[in-house]
Amino acid sequence: MYQTALNGIKKTLGFTPEKKSYSLTDPISIDIFGGNPTASGMPVTANSALHNAAVLHAIRLIAETIGSLPCKLYREEADSKEPAKDNSSYRLVHDRANEWTSAGQIRVDLTTDALMHGAGFAELIRFGDGRPFELHRLTPGTVRRCFEDNGEPYYLIQLSNGQTRRLSFRDVLYVSAFSGVSPIKLGKEAIGVAMILERHASQFFGSGTRPSGVISNDDKALNGDAGAKTISNILKSFRNWRQSANGDPLILDGGWKFDQPAMTSTDAQFLENRIEQINEIARIFGVPPSMLYQLDRATWGNAEQMAASFLQLCLRPWLDKWQDAYATALLTEDERDTHYFEFVVDDLQRADAAGRAEIFSKLVAMRAMTPNEVRAAMNLPAMDGGDELANPYTTTTPPNGSNDNARPAKESA
Repeated sequence: MYQTALNGIKKTLGFTPEKKSYSLTDPISIDIFGGNPTASGMPVTANSALHNAAVLHAIRLIAETIGSLPCKLYREEADSKEPAKDNSSYRLVHDRANEWTSAGQIRVDLTTDALMHGAGFAELIRFGDGRPFELHRLTPGTVRRCFEDNGEPYYLIQLSNGQTRRLSFRDVLYVSAFSGVSPIKLGKEAIGVAMILERHASQFFGSGTRPSGVISNDDKALNGDAGAKTISNILKSFRNWRQSANGDPLILDGGWKFDQPAMTSTDAQFLENRIEQINEIARIFGVPPSMLYQLDRATWGNAEQMAASFLQLCLRPWLDKWQDAYATALLTEDERDTHYFEFVVDDLQRADAAGRAEIFSKLVAMRAMTPNEVRAAMNLPAMDGGDELANPYTTTTPPNGSNDNARPAKESA
């Protein structure tokens, strides 16, 4: 009866009762039922973990960096490689995944899904002749990955009307986290401890766990209404004194004393524990602590090395997964023999541009690489005469004795 009356009031005010049902595999179900309990007692979910600053920045750092890196489709041409701009897949990975989503944004979305829920999915829409046309992100929890008897994967998509649609592995872009499980779920204990420490810090600075000061009096005669009135007056005067900025001393008469608790060694260890949890979260996501702004051991020298390790040890596995996912869904079997996807990571290596230039220079000078091979490593097109293994820093005199490299003599007036 109460529910009927409540629905009538909602209808009168313009609200229509909305009934929603969620699958048990839907990520929102974990939030509703408080999934992923931890030994610390703090339930850790994909959404609640984002409220921790270190987790939030680690996910943003990985996903947005992958989204910002250009990805291109290349075609092998003799000893060189050329961008395959005439292939429809080039537009999907370099320009736009669909009319309303850029290629970089869908990489951000799917990488975030993989980090938070274990895997990211996008459905591939094709032209009538089978060529790739668009990529549409699929919501986590609506996709189930299954396998045939021979190990071939296929996907079951849960539709809003309750029906299920089956898709081939060639029609789904699949990007997974390590072992197909979210780092948040695997590292829930460390994240739970970090969340508890953060909550305790909020209560601490909000005076929820420790008072800002203690006002006391040893006079046992102060009791009853008279004592309560005196304490109320002292508290009012104390608040006025704290709000004043004239530097007057605090004066308490009648035997009253004011003590301000000092930070103990346990409180100092609490700060150390908070820093250590940042290191733990950095280990969970494979991100150098300095890139989560934990700079205790960072210097000008090792910060550059940590940035390089971020590319090699953290981003490189993700980029390989993306390149493999693109090749599986967007290329035919014949195209895989001559085409491949590659991310342009020059921007991340630009901080070590001097070191790269030096090593390339030495490799060319020792005739280990040709100039065109160096240009290919820098994602530049080949140039005429760049396939010769020659040392550009030495000059040779032709047999006729002439020197083509010599500058002509300056003509006299």
